[in-house]
Amino acid sequence: MDFEHMLSAVRVIPVVEIASADTAVPLARSLVDAGLPCAEITFRTAAAADAIAAIAAAVPELHLGAGTVLTVAQAETALAAGARFLVAPNLDLDVVAFARERGAPILPGVCTPTEIGLALSLGLSIVKLFPAEAAGGVPYLKAIAAPFREVRFVPTGGISAQNLPAYLAVTQVVACGGSWMVKKDVIAAGDFAAIRAAATEAVAIAAGARVQR
Repeated sequence: MDFEHMLSAVRVIPVVEIASADTAVPLARSLVDAGLPCAEITFRTAAAADAIAAIAAAVPELHLGAGTVLTVAQAETALAAGARFLVAPNLDLDVVAFARERGAPILPGVCTPTEIGLALSLGLSIVKLFPAEAAGGVPYLKAIAAPFREVRFVPTGGISAQNLPAYLAVTQVVACGGSWMVKKDVIAAGDFAAIRAAATEAVAIAAGARVQR
């Protein structure tokens, strides 16, 4: 399954900030058990690389990505640990070039028409709209997407169970990223039943979302 088809299948990417790699495998299994076999482990903590390595070894059925990838060094570390795709909050030319050289899918963050156009010039057709809600939410997404009909978007930033259906209803949205079902305090507390329940709800919401035509 290629990257775009994977995104189309899951429609939701849990964005995980994990403080301890010890919680990585139970977290991953909770997501898989909920029918959401995808996660983005962000490089916002020192545990990120170890968490990615642990999940890649123990839960290979999870489509595992690395997020908040700001440098080539982080991208290299993430792929070496077992990440299958990369996500960034920005569009860094060096990071994109490295990912493409390595054959790794990458979702760079964009927020303006100029950044979307630059992503297109680099051969990318799927981008992360970030920060989606702060930038203007669904109305802004529709406005900025309109001139770029061939581009697919993964809105991230401020996505919740409440506004997920509205984002997924936009034709050019392939998936959404969010942390509401994998809150860091819940992970730290080891409440994986709560994570499984929230992920199950997200799967149900995604399955029921209707795309606008």
